[in-house]
Amino acid sequence: RFFTQGEREDCNGQAHRLAARIAGKEAVAKALGTGIGDVRWVEIEIRVNTPRKRPQLTLHGDAARVAAELGLTEWDISLTHLKEYASAMVVAK
Repeated sequence: RFFTQGEREDCNGQAHRLAARIAGKEAVAKALGTGIGDVRWVEIEIRVNTPRKRPQLTLHGDAARVAAELGLTEWDISLTHLKEYASAMVVAK
């Protein structure tokens, strides 16, 4: 309900990495002006599977539709986490 298959694979069951994805998804939902509810958790996908480990954001379904309606075409997302804490920031234009 919260994570795509790819996100689960990227995080390999590590709770702090999953928590960073939740923080990122919350930040994206707020940037869309919808919050979670109008868009589903799995419609916001955050993958970190590149050699440099840069987070990549992909929007699906209603999240992609709302972004298009708002004219948001460029996104940058940053995730950070320790074992006890997770945070994320997103910029969209």
